[in-house]
Amino acid sequence: MMILVFAQWCINHDLDPEELYVRAYSDQSSNQSLKEAIDLTVSKDEAGEVPDETLLGVLSLFGNDELAFIVTEEMEKRKKLKN
Repeated sequence: MMILVFAQWCINHDLDPEELYVRAYSDQSSNQSLKEAIDLTVSKDEAGEVPDETLLGVLSLFGNDELAFIVTEEMEKRKKLKN
């Protein structure tokens, strides 16, 4: 569930979930669960919104601090582009 929320959030924001995952966990070359979750995502036009706070909460709940850090960086980039 956590991986699917992450993957859909990435799709909704035109980000590559695998690229962000590798940035967070460079020692892991591949994650089968992530690949399976990506297969379950829908286009951002079909998807419901995944609020930033929801994603960060889910990542925190599962102790994915490294991934939360990378996601937060991307959120900050997006905020700077809007300003």
